[in-house]
Order: sequence, then C-alpha cells, then structure tokens
Amino acid sequence: MNSNLSSFLTEPVDHFLNYLKSEKQLSLNTQINYRRQLYALIDLTDGLDITKWQDIDSSAVRLLISRSRQTGLQARSLSLRLSALRSFFDWMVKNDLISANPARGVLNPKLGQHLPKNIDIDEINQLLDIEYSDPLSVRDRAMLEVMYGSGLRLSELVSLNCRELNLTEGEVRVTGKGNKERKLPLGRESIRWIEQWLTMRNDLKPQDDAVFISKLGKRISPRNVEKRFAQWGIKQGLSSHIHPHKLRHSFATHMLESSGDLRAVQELLGHADLSTTQVYTHLDFSHLSEVYDSAHPRAKRGRK
Repeated sequence: MNSNLSSFLTEPVDHFLNYLKSEKQLSLNTQINYRRQLYALIDLTDGLDITKWQDIDSSAVRLLISRSRQTGLQARSLSLRLSALRSFFDWMVKNDLISANPARGVLNPKLGQHLPKNIDIDEINQLLDIEYSDPLSVRDRAMLEVMYGSGLRLSELVSLNCRELNLTEGEVRVTGKGNKERKLPLGRESIRWIEQWLTMRNDLKPQDDAVFISKLGKRISPRNVEKRFAQWGIKQGLSSHIHPHKLRHSFATHMLESSGDLRAVQELLGHADLSTTQVYTHLDFSHLSEVYDSAHPRAKRGRK
C-alpha cells in the first residue's frame, strides 16, 4: 500500500481514535482494540479498488470480513472487528464524511454459545481455604473473596480504590462498563480479609489509593491477578484452571440457583441487558417458558 493511500485510510481512523479518547473517554484497552481492528482492515484493502473509506459499500465490507476469516479469525473475533467498523462508520456519518453506514446491513457471523464452566461450591471452598499470613497471600485471598463474593469483573477489581470501600456498611462502589457506577454488597468473609489486607497494605508503600497493589506498591495489573489466581488453583489442588471470569460466572450461577431472581442477578453483575444475564447463568428458553406457564394469568387460562 503506497503512502498516499495509507494516509487517506489511516488519518480518519486516527481522528476517530482521538474522539474515543477525548470525548467518549473509553478505556485504554478499548482504544487499543479499536485501533488493532481498524488497522487490520486497512491492511486487508491491499489489492482492492479502495483509496478512501468513502469507497467502501456493504459488498466491500462483506469482502473485508471474508478476507478476515481467511486469516483464521473465528466468529467472535470477526464480530468484534465488524463492531469496530460499524462504530467507526457511525462516527463518519455523524461528522458528515459519509451519508450512510455500509456496515449496518452486514450481519454478524453466527456465534456458538460459549460459557465458562462454573466452579462448584466444594471447589470454591477448597480454593478459598488459604490461611497463609504473608501480605501477598492475604491480598490474594481478599481478591478471591471479593471476586466470588460480589461478582466483580476483573477490570472492576483492579480499579477499586480505598475510598470506594464502606466496610462498616458492608458495601463497595464499583465503576463498570460505560463508566456506570453501582453499589454492591460485601460478604462477611470479603470484609474480614479486606480488613486484614489493609493492615498490611501500607508496608508495601502504596503509590495511590488502589485497594489491591503489587509488591512494588503499584496498582495490581489484570495480568498479575490472572497469574496469581491460576497459581492458587494449582496450589489448592483444583483440577480446573482458575480464571477471574470463572469466579464471576460462578457467583452468577450460584446466586441464580439459590434465589431464582434473574433481575437481581442482572443488577449485581451490572448488565444493561437482561439477555446477557440469561446467557451468563445458563437460563434457556425452556426454563423461561416454564416460569411463564406457571405464573402468567393468560397462560393459565383455559388449562385443565
């Protein structure tokens, strides 16, 4: 791709990324993902009669997605790439750079339902049976308790600040997707281990208000949390790989099994759409049909 062609395609993308950063204030990870997907699409225009984004119609979008599939991308990754392209074209429409979004009429690839296996109660108890007294072990026990006890996302866990904890009331404020804030209850064990960790935290010379910090005093990274959780799974003798998302999924599953309250679980997880919670917690249509048949007055009418 020659330099002139490259600039016609890359400059609008760079302006869009700046918009995501300055106006939308999306997370750095999200910005990086958008950039990766859009620049990958630019590379795939090589050899096509495309000199600028305005040359792309719905047929070209389908061709780019087809080329993406040929590189080995699976359905979920293809959907993410198409979503990034839709958002970019929406921005172009908003700024009168194109008249219509050519990616809007292109359907997402079909996704197979993929759910992480939840951890059963016995394995949860086995995992959380950590009685080491060194600071990092106490910190990890506190993180595990909070992840499973309140169903946090990994990003929410590492973003927690001390000022957002209310241990007296047993509550924590977290900021989730779209900068939406919600208040969550903290369980008894979560509070106990957070309190124990906070007595040790200052010894690591924290550099900011982060609740969970590394041994260097910096806010702990998502990768570090993933690594530590996996290590504890091995050390505690669990047969399955332990990942933060598994703890959140297990929280949702166990809460739903015990309460049957899908709306409450939705609020706790911070899902904007009930259907997201429905998939998360293994609810299927047959279950919802049973609830409907047994509860709705119009469903009961005419039954023997």
